[in-house]
Amino acid sequence: MLKNKKINIGVFDSGLGGLTVLKHFLKELPQYNYYYLGDTARLPYGGHSKEVIYRYAKEAVDFLFDQGCQLIVLACNTASAQALRRLQQDYLPNKYPDRRILGVIISLAEKASTHKKVGVIGTRATISSNVYEQEIKKLNSKSKIYQNSAPLLVPLIEEGMAGKDVTNKILKKYLSPLKKENVDTLILGCTHYPFLLNDVRRIMGKNCDVSDPGLIVAYSLNAYLDRHPEFKCSDKKLGERHFFLTDRPENFILLGEKFLGEKINNWQIVSL
Repeated sequence: MLKNKKINIGVFDSGLGGLTVLKHFLKELPQYNYYYLGDTARLPYGGHSKEVIYRYAKEAVDFLFDQGCQLIVLACNTASAQALRRLQQDYLPNKYPDRRILGVIISLAEKASTHKKVGVIGTRATISSNVYEQEIKKLNSKSKIYQNSAPLLVPLIEEGMAGKDVTNKILKKYLSPLKKENVDTLILGCTHYPFLLNDVRRIMGKNCDVSDPGLIVAYSLNAYLDRHPEFKCSDKKLGERHFFLTDRPENFILLGEKFLGEKINNWQIVSL
């Protein structure tokens, strides 16, 4: 265990979406150093093939480990669905045996598995992987799963269109089939979607539980750290925050600062 030393945690997403997870990490676990990587040059990931998504995720993992991260969270449902298991089982043991990579899907599936009728919206890649249905069924075989892909939401959110009329119309269209099934909980299966959390809750109504996925993932990370003291940070002082982007910093910083409620000063453009 690294006593009295800072632990570096990497957070990776295709763009802005991972900030919805990082925001809760900063609140719940502020003593860690965070290295955020947004692959803004190649977003959205949801329309790419499984092999391309794996390659992008592997390049991101290599970059963050090179920065000194001991633990990386793939704060991207698409990368978690299409690349995480392969990275954990094949890549990590051979190249980084003492480090760890976590995803976001298992914790959300665990939370939803207590419900009878579960709705899921996500990118095409996440929905086509069927990963949420598989994980929920492992925990509760009686749960019924209803899914719908929502490919236009990520580009709209990245363009700062969250809350706009056009976005709400498209969102309502994507949610309509799930609302007709009277799902009693809805998984926001893309870390970009919490930018629309209030609108989703309004559209789905009071009878549907729509949890903030970032909060669930933060609680899950905290529990993981408790179980793995080798990654536990004993230094309680506020950690550092570093941001790395592959393109278009202005939009990311403008929207990111508004969402996080704080300045993003320590950022740079990088190539993967």
